[in-house]
Amino acid sequence: MDVAGKVAIVTGGGAGIGAAIAHALVDAGAKVVVTDLDESGAQAVAGSLGDSATAIGGDASSDEHIDAAVRLAESTFGPVDLYFANAGVGLGGGVDTDEAVWDLAFDVNLRAHIRGARRLVPDWVERGTGYFVSTASAAGLLTQIGNAPYSVTKHAAVGFAEWLNITHGDDGVRVSCLCPMGVDTKLLRPDTDSATDEQRLMQRAVESAGTVLTPGAVAAIVLEAVADERFLILPHPEVLEMYRQKGADYDRWLRGMRRYQTSLR
Repeated sequence: MDVAGKVAIVTGGGAGIGAAIAHALVDAGAKVVVTDLDESGAQAVAGSLGDSATAIGGDASSDEHIDAAVRLAESTFGPVDLYFANAGVGLGGGVDTDEAVWDLAFDVNLRAHIRGARRLVPDWVERGTGYFVSTASAAGLLTQIGNAPYSVTKHAAVGFAEWLNITHGDDGVRVSCLCPMGVDTKLLRPDTDSATDEQRLMQRAVESAGTVLTPGAVAAIVLEAVADERFLILPHPEVLEMYRQKGADYDRWLRGMRRYQTSLR
């Protein structure tokens, strides 16, 4: 898909990967609605993009917010062509993680994708065109040491993107799934000194696994993948080899991951 002249919604667009994707889209000639729970962040990003962007604050997992974002896009720019389900949360730890944190992870990292697709895919099928880009994580293909809710919900996000691609790919609906390792965002490096031992373990695992990329570098790779209509977007190419090793000998991979975890502790 050539994004020039297209209308896109980017959730979690107030900072990090989402903000970088919004900038890359506008640079490529698209019109963008930036959404974020942090409304001031979303407005700041949209304001920096001029007349090609507008913003709305709200919860990306809320049906009401998704509908409001779609209506804003339609009234400002026209029908939505691309939806970047990018908002995510990284809270959590081990099996003792509170139920409320599990619920938040499932809502933002998975159900937000389901609800966005439910709102847009029927229209796209009728039009015969549309593009859904899911931000998951390398954790969705591999795992995330130190964070069970993140690992589980990112696996689920990959699974939903796969299903969407298989089910509606022949209806003109394109689907891509972004699975990076370390990206220099607040999700990886929060502005707080109150991180738990498990959160610090998660950060060490990500930072030691490969290069920590800038959001801008990731956004450029995302737009290249959209242009190629490529399903799996891997800003860290080594993830593919890790994934192959996992599939080739699951038990050996699990033993290796346990050794890696021990070394990080």
